[in-house]
Amino acid sequence: MNLSRRTFIASAALAPVACGVPLSYERGIPIAAPKPTPTVRPPQIGQEWSYIKKDVFNGKTLGLVTERISKIGPNIVIDRRDQDGGMLPSEIQTSWGMVATDTQWSRLLNFNPSLPLWPLELSTDWSKQFTTKYSVAGYSDSSLNWQEYMSVQGWEKITVPAGEFVALRFQNLINYESSDANKVDCIRKETVWFAPQIGRWVAREASGSYQIQGQIGVTILEGSYQWQLTSYK
Repeated sequence: MNLSRRTFIASAALAPVACGVPLSYERGIPIAAPKPTPTVRPPQIGQEWSYIKKDVFNGKTLGLVTERISKIGPNIVIDRRDQDGGMLPSEIQTSWGMVATDTQWSRLLNFNPSLPLWPLELSTDWSKQFTTKYSVAGYSDSSLNWQEYMSVQGWEKITVPAGEFVALRFQNLINYESSDANKVDCIRKETVWFAPQIGRWVAREASGSYQIQGQIGVTILEGSYQWQLTSYK
């Protein structure tokens, strides 16, 4: 990743924070920071979350995924099943909240070092930039650049199919090096509502864009998706 792309994420990441431009379609009700600050529910085998996935552009439901903690050891393994009970790739965390194998993308991604799934401090003024390497599952010999700027936007009360939750809303702005050499200036934006009481997010949205090498200035939009919690235990 060259210097210009490193400079880009530093300036672009700060723009939505400074200007207050929302990246999301979901809406919560802003509230004061809870006191005392909530603690994150620790992981236990059998904890489970189910999410419905929708296409933001047309509102169509794309499926239901159930995630369940199946193993706690050197790594934390979260098994995943689709609505028909079929097995999906598992999420792997090196420690609670630090993801090494992420299933939220169109392809399974492995990070080294692992990345935080939620803010390291549940504070309204917290933000941090992370730099790591990633590889696409099945191509472990590749090592591509990934920069992620995570910033807290505030506490909100949000209602999803599973009920009403007090959640910390934060945003991720990601600049990554594509495994396709023809794609440049690859950007992903996420808005996440994290509920400490369940140890997981209750709503999440993601969208992306990229440009084609040699066609700089023409931005191609990728899919925009939304996930909502339908149940948990």
